[in-house]
Amino acid sequence: MSSASAPATARPPQAEAVQAAGALVWKMVDGKARVLLVHRTQHKDVSLPKGKVDPGETLPHTAVREIAEETGFAVVLGAPLGTVEYRLPNGRDKVVHYWSAEVDAGHAERHSYEANGEIRALEWVPLAKAAKHLTYEHDAEIVERFAAQLDAGLARTFALIVLRHGKAMPHERWDGPDHTRPLLHLGLEQSQSVAGGIAAYGPTVLVSSPAARCVATIAPTAAATALAVKHATSISQDAYASDGERVRRQVAKRLGRRETAVLCSHGPVIPQILSAAAELAGVGVSAPLRRGAALSTGEFTVMHFARESEHPRLVAIETHAPAVAG
Repeated sequence: MSSASAPATARPPQAEAVQAAGALVWKMVDGKARVLLVHRTQHKDVSLPKGKVDPGETLPHTAVREIAEETGFAVVLGAPLGTVEYRLPNGRDKVVHYWSAEVDAGHAERHSYEANGEIRALEWVPLAKAAKHLTYEHDAEIVERFAAQLDAGLARTFALIVLRHGKAMPHERWDGPDHTRPLLHLGLEQSQSVAGGIAAYGPTVLVSSPAARCVATIAPTAAATALAVKHATSISQDAYASDGERVRRQVAKRLGRRETAVLCSHGPVIPQILSAAAELAGVGVSAPLRRGAALSTGEFTVMHFARESEHPRLVAIETHAPAVAG
């Protein structure tokens, strides 16, 4: 008698990890760093402020929004501190992305906070003691990473943010000059999606190629930051030159001023921007640098440089995509 084997049991598809973002908020008091901890009401624990990504948000946008909601502080993100991963009680994995974020000590001293259903108290703790106050070991890891940055003189940074224009009208469907090609509806959505994430780093200067697709892409960021947009032909596609010398001068100018700036440009020009920044910082090609140079439409790369270093010193590179379907 023949016997049929039992059909294999199909495993249910694994749910995607929950994505969240937050920051290690810190201040300097008498030359010593203090870290902000939150005492959560429902969970009855002590942690770093963070929260889940809302639909349409990039991770940096989530981080500053959650900090504002949980602590009342409007922060500017510094360098990334990496991620922590853990399993939730419901079995799903959770990934939390962290940055550092310094606040003015005087402002923090005057800051008032009322307990609510989510956070019952805020507590400033000396950096050296913060890990022992935290409930979870993975939060302590973030504190240790920040302490290493601080010890190395890399905690205070400024950024060069490189933004590629959103999805534009294809060449073959446009009769006018290339620089007049407009964004498609998707490109407009991409531009709106990344504006909050770019604003999270507190840029003080916005520079764009004069091409219509770049000007339209950076417009939502200009609205989010209340900054005017400067046009620079040096980072336009029409002015592209293989030697990249004009691009290098623009990058050197931005790094020399040590203020966070956004450069909105084109696919062929963006590798030159990142290459120039890396060269000025004296670093070689790396995987994050290659990824940062190969931006798709609407994506942006953030290069963090040490503010207190005599010469440009690269601290970290991160790349983010718009939270809209391409």
